[in-house]
Amino acid sequence: MEALDGNAIGGLLIDVFGADMTAASSTCGTCGAVRPVAGLVVYRRAPGTVVRCRTCSSILMVFVKAHGVTCTDLAGLASLSHTGPVLSRQAGFEHARMPDEHR
Repeated sequence: MEALDGNAIGGLLIDVFGADMTAASSTCGTCGAVRPVAGLVVYRRAPGTVVRCRTCSSILMVFVKAHGVTCTDLAGLASLSHTGPVLSRQAGFEHARMPDEHR
């Protein structure tokens, strides 16, 4: 499989987060490496898109499109920090609620 850099998922990240996240700081949950999303390793030929840590190769993010919905797994990230404008409902961003969240 051909490895790409994190810029390859720029459009996908805009679809999911509503903002350009390629310059966002990511922290690997396994080895603690910190780098911009653009510096991560991306594989797009799997059933979904897999994003791995450049240092330890752990899976950080997985994106799968099914029935018009993009499912996102960010479990491999310890953190993802974006310093751009705050996303808001006024800008068209809806907060995705986790099943265990309470109002």
